[in-house]
Amino acid sequence: MDKISIIVPCYNEEEAMPIFYEEIVKVAKNMKKVDFEFIFVNDGSKDKTLEVARNLHDKDKRVRYVSFSRNFGKEAGMLAGLEASRGDYVAIMDVDLQDPPHLIEEMYETLKTEDYDCVATRRVSRDGEPPIRSFFAKCYYKLINKISKTEIVDGARDFRLMTRQMVDSILELKEYNRFSKGIFSWVGYNTKWLEYKNVERVAGTTKWSFWKLFLYSLESIVAFSTVPLSIAAVMGILFCLIAFIMIVVIIVKTITLGDPVAGWPSLVCIIFFVSGVQLFCLGVIGQYLAKTYLEVKNRPVYVVKETEESKCKK
Repeated sequence: MDKISIIVPCYNEEEAMPIFYEEIVKVAKNMKKVDFEFIFVNDGSKDKTLEVARNLHDKDKRVRYVSFSRNFGKEAGMLAGLEASRGDYVAIMDVDLQDPPHLIEEMYETLKTEDYDCVATRRVSRDGEPPIRSFFAKCYYKLINKISKTEIVDGARDFRLMTRQMVDSILELKEYNRFSKGIFSWVGYNTKWLEYKNVERVAGTTKWSFWKLFLYSLESIVAFSTVPLSIAAVMGILFCLIAFIMIVVIIVKTITLGDPVAGWPSLVCIIFFVSGVQLFCLGVIGQYLAKTYLEVKNRPVYVVKETEESKCKK
């Protein structure tokens, strides 16, 4: 009998967890020939998320949980779930039911009957999302796919079902700065995409503000593209060339017209502009240097405080 591991990262999701559990159990009942385990990853929640996970485990031994010592972020939560999973197939889902649980059955049948290693999902609409966020999201996907060799599918969700072989390949990547959508694509394997319209949260509120999404997009660009460094280098060469031309023009103008003082306001503007470009380039280099610094420290991506197994031993 095949086993499917359902990984569910949670941060302050005490309201959504019981609803999600009821829905995923319905799916498990329909798939009678498949065994399940549900792994809730508590990402340092400040509400009763951990308590709900404990209660669900007491009620159903298929429910497992991993609880962090503090908030490490969703990427750490997904990695912890992948490392804790025991299934032949592994799925990652959001607890807010924006990832339709009923698709699990179709995903599993696809992997069993067709030559795919992963069935992933992507949104074809952004109904209910602020227009400004949708606009920047589209711009982001266009940008990242132009500057990166790793394809990031527009509207791609973390919701997907993968074979154990693909999961093991993902776990071989030990990098500290993780961007899972890029990692899923980078490891390769045959992926089938399922499309669906955006679904509203069933409970609670989103933890992703515009600013957090913006920083997350920067993380992905730095993680999967070195083009910004090339742009900084090209801009440096370009402005050196412009400066050389301007020096020649000033020398010629001074010799022929004898007016070396005129034009100082424009010169000040140019100095400010070039200084801004220099600071921008230093900022780009600083981002890559900061990521390198975090990698070489070799700190763990997360720290586990409690699991269902450690609780039973106490």
